[in-house]
Amino acid sequence: MRAKNIVEPFYAMDVLSAASKAVRDGHPVISMATGQPSHKAPKRALEAAKEALDLKTMGYTDAVGISSLRLAIAKHYKDYYGVDVDPERVMVTNGSSAAFNLVFLSLFEPGATIAIAKPGYPAYRNILKALRLNCVEVQLSAQSNYTLTPEVLENAERNEGVKIDGVLLASPANPTGTVTSEADLKALSDWCEARGTVFISDEIYHGLTFAGQETTAASFTDNAVIINSFSKYYCMTGWRIGWMILPEHLIRPIECLAQSMYISAPELSQIVAEVALTERDELDQVVAGYKKNRDLLMQALPGVGLPLDSPMDGAFYAYVDVSGHSNDSMEFSKKMLEEIHVAAVPGLDFDVKDGSKFMRFSYAGSQEDIAQAVQRIQNWLG
Repeated sequence: MRAKNIVEPFYAMDVLSAASKAVRDGHPVISMATGQPSHKAPKRALEAAKEALDLKTMGYTDAVGISSLRLAIAKHYKDYYGVDVDPERVMVTNGSSAAFNLVFLSLFEPGATIAIAKPGYPAYRNILKALRLNCVEVQLSAQSNYTLTPEVLENAERNEGVKIDGVLLASPANPTGTVTSEADLKALSDWCEARGTVFISDEIYHGLTFAGQETTAASFTDNAVIINSFSKYYCMTGWRIGWMILPEHLIRPIECLAQSMYISAPELSQIVAEVALTERDELDQVVAGYKKNRDLLMQALPGVGLPLDSPMDGAFYAYVDVSGHSNDSMEFSKKMLEEIHVAAVPGLDFDVKDGSKFMRFSYAGSQEDIAQAVQRIQNWLG
């Protein structure tokens, strides 16, 4: 029996694999492919991990997470956003990826329609397809402030002949870096609430905002599902640890599903995450490095015929138009890796229709690496 090809490849991971092979072959690769911070988890958090490994055996925890971590996450919402969140509404997950699986499975029947932004994070589209859910990709533009709005969603319903059952929005966004304004986020939240439409707010890049106002959907409503992770701002991608803020009526159903699908998030990762929440001084220094990388790319890339397709307001990505050099971003990506050993992701990951004209460059690496990558690209493209 042959396995079915349910979803398209996640090209960012394919590029990462090719870059890793090139490194093994002895090439001096600089990766601007994945959203992988070059910094380790905060120093005190790593010390807590070492201490925990010496003192206790790691085991299962409650499916919703260690109570002290849930309390700490709730406190974070009060301290950082000024929003009161009941710790009982906090659920710790195996990264944000597990959170999306749990939410999609719990809230939607097969055939339901979920709207996402285009260009957008490919795993949204792929997970929805694998779960037999209908994904409507809504084209964004400067006219809609590069974000989902009630107007563009209603246009999508008319054009597609569907009723949207759920809306998934990331702010800051991947790959565009768009930060949705407080007014636009509230308008979207209110629209979903008035219609009984599920609103899922992906806030994984919070803490990485360079322009505009960073707002959580929890500021407006208790009915949105809010998903976040320790991967990006907290530099903990490999620890596979994230969280959700859930409406009260979803806590028990999603807990029951998590018990069977994941048992619990790793205990060691939860211990590290709790300490990481307190280490903003160290982490903000890392973010200052990202800002320098961002400023360099904003100046350098348009100068070599790679204009930005959207403002780099947040996250750590530049989404650029490569059509001045190639109409095949996949081939462009391969040549760049082979010829100058710089890895970046073709836009087909984020937009299966028009992505052949675009590339995403991650600037989550060290300042030295990003500066060297820019120099190679400048020399290569002239």
